[in-house]
Amino acid sequence: MKMDGKVVLITGGAKGIGKKTAEKFLKEGAKVVIADFDAAAGAAALEEFGAGEDVKFIQVDVTTTQHVEAMVKFTKDAYGKVDVLINNAGITIDGFLTKMEDSFWEKVIAVNLTGVFKCTRAIAPLMIEQGSGVILNASSVVGLYGNVGQTNYSATKAGVIGLTKSWAKELGPKGIRVNAVAPGFIVTDMTAKVPQKVLDLMENKTPLRKLGRPEDIASAYLFLGSDDASFINGAVLSVDGGLVMG
Repeated sequence: MKMDGKVVLITGGAKGIGKKTAEKFLKEGAKVVIADFDAAAGAAALEEFGAGEDVKFIQVDVTTTQHVEAMVKFTKDAYGKVDVLINNAGITIDGFLTKMEDSFWEKVIAVNLTGVFKCTRAIAPLMIEQGSGVILNASSVVGLYGNVGQTNYSATKAGVIGLTKSWAKELGPKGIRVNAVAPGFIVTDMTAKVPQKVLDLMENKTPLRKLGRPEDIASAYLFLGSDDASFINGAVLSVDGGLVMG
């Protein structure tokens, strides 16, 4: 199997795309640590996956340095290393620019951008010591092309692309690959908040005439996290059914 002997840490791993990603890596022989703010969802995911020695859960707030450092220590204590970090945790608090409150901006920036920075900063020394590793960051098509009513979310996802390219240059010589995945509209709990008419519009605008599934993004993470992608570094892989083509 592709990931035999690999240790994978997934933030936001208890639901949606993160959970499907955990499932895919487990099926490919990896040992997986699911990190999520939602303890109940984490417990449910563990129960579903069988709660064996190959999968563990830790509750974490990615905006808090102490939590992030504890997450890294937990993973190293459990499995001795971290081969792949997937910065998947994210939130949305949408609103038009003129109506966006400071708190909406600050909360989304804290989770989607600062959280990615803190998790990667904490994991990088371990990967440097190992001489290898893969860091995968969740961006979005709105980080590439923007979106009405998503000033904060778009800013974080564009920022993640900047982090990805900077880290690819900085960490590449240490044997660490850093890439980003930019999903289009994916059917998850997050998109459940989007009005159906908007989802229908996005579906019709997508050349494949369908919305994506969490499995589609999980497959992209699996490929980029595996040795099949050993010469891919600093890339942003759009997984959007052709919704936007620049």
